[in-house]
Amino acid sequence: MPYLVFDVETTGLEPDYHEIIQIGAVLYDDRWDEISTYLTNVYPEHPERFAIPSAQVHELTLADLEEAPMIHEMLEDFEEWLMEELNLSTRSDLRRIVVCGQSVTTDINFLRFAYKKCQMSWEFSLRPLDLFVLSNFYFRILKANGIHTPKSLSLKSVAAYFGMERQTETHNALEDAILTGRCLMLILKNAEKFRVDEQDLAFWEEEEYE
Repeated sequence: MPYLVFDVETTGLEPDYHEIIQIGAVLYDDRWDEISTYLTNVYPEHPERFAIPSAQVHELTLADLEEAPMIHEMLEDFEEWLMEELNLSTRSDLRRIVVCGQSVTTDINFLRFAYKKCQMSWEFSLRPLDLFVLSNFYFRILKANGIHTPKSLSLKSVAAYFGMERQTETHNALEDAILTGRCLMLILKNAEKFRVDEQDLAFWEEEEYE
């Protein structure tokens, strides 16, 4: 069960209107050993839709994207990378991959809209692993045990909690994917150390909530 941790930079916040202009990804095996990385810019079909707030975050300009592939070229190359690295024989094998990210639903929506625009079927699993959701649960457990937790669940804060930080001031899709993957790996490995007695667990009892 391989893990694909990815992040995108976009021209704005609306998946049905704005577009992906950069995608970065890290591929891990089922033991969270890194297999390969992927990074590319993407030239937008509607460059006039660049939103200023988004541009201030990633600082990518049209000049930076001038030599970049179009979205359909990127999607084909992206899948070719995955299939080659994992030795997959058909596109349907992509369902074996667990898609991961920070608030990953948003990034998945952007990617799915891109697939739809390119008239390509979405073959990836619909069971994602979200660092934001996992962090919320994980840090609740730590806090209940008197362990210091970060004040925010942003990628920057969660990564800093584990002693990691971005090497650049601006967002970079690959760097964020790498940080996300490392945070996920640490949370999952630390979770294996938790021990609980079944007698201490709470179970639903109707009369207690009437």
